[in-house]
Amino acid sequence: MPENTNANSIEVTDATFEMEVIQRSYQTPVIVDFWAPWCGPCRLLGPILESLAADPRYDFVLAKLNVDDNPSAAMRYQVQGIPAVKAFVDGQVASEFVGALPEAKVREFMEKLIPNQADIAYREAASLLATRHWSDAEELLRELLFEHPHHEAASLGLARALLAQNSGCEAQQLLSRDIKGPLIIQAERLLPLARYLCRHVSGLPADENDAPPIELQYNQAAHLLQRGNIEAALDGLLDVIREDKRYRKGEPKEVMLALFDLLGEDDPLTEGYRRELAAALF
Repeated sequence: MPENTNANSIEVTDATFEMEVIQRSYQTPVIVDFWAPWCGPCRLLGPILESLAADPRYDFVLAKLNVDDNPSAAMRYQVQGIPAVKAFVDGQVASEFVGALPEAKVREFMEKLIPNQADIAYREAASLLATRHWSDAEELLRELLFEHPHHEAASLGLARALLAQNSGCEAQQLLSRDIKGPLIIQAERLLPLARYLCRHVSGLPADENDAPPIELQYNQAAHLLQRGNIEAALDGLLDVIREDKRYRKGEPKEVMLALFDLLGEDDPLTEGYRRELAAALF
């Protein structure tokens, strides 16, 4: 085979397999390509694997092992047909396939095994969201979306961070336009809260004295949310629902459900007010 100049692609032997594959796999995934010079399908698969190893979106080492010259490793890992690809993580075979798969299938194999840099960044942001470090999560997600503007999970995460900081209008834009696919259900659950906060971004309306009491109560709950008093806001929303379950076509209920989604099911406010909401509705 031609000389390989990719630093992420190496030749291994029976003698170096333990160090270059097993030990290395504790730091980064190692994909082993068991091949032979006479194998036609190997010549088709090899360049695909080398191209992926050179792709900065994937973080793994490609280890190529000639089974004719190095039968011990092939026997040890029960290679019965080539090309055979085995992915090693933490010293063990984590996934494998046999045969010259098309590039799309090989990419699918890699993506299930090896998170790309965008996914790694998103997991860090998701951890910040889970611990309610909203502004830090927002900063990281904005950086991620600058590099990967179509990352749907990041768009949803940024919307959550913004809602938690009462930035309803920008969150509404994200939830309305950028979230599609399987995350659309989560986006739709949060949209009522985004619309509610966006409508009240300037606080209570100037003509509040002319508004009916139920509208004043509803506006006051939004004002409380903007001040960070979530419990009092939930109380206000409950009062609106108790007075008129169909007020604004049931929007107060949807706003409460969105707040529960934002807070999380384990939050004491969610647990307590979900019971209160059920009692008010039924």
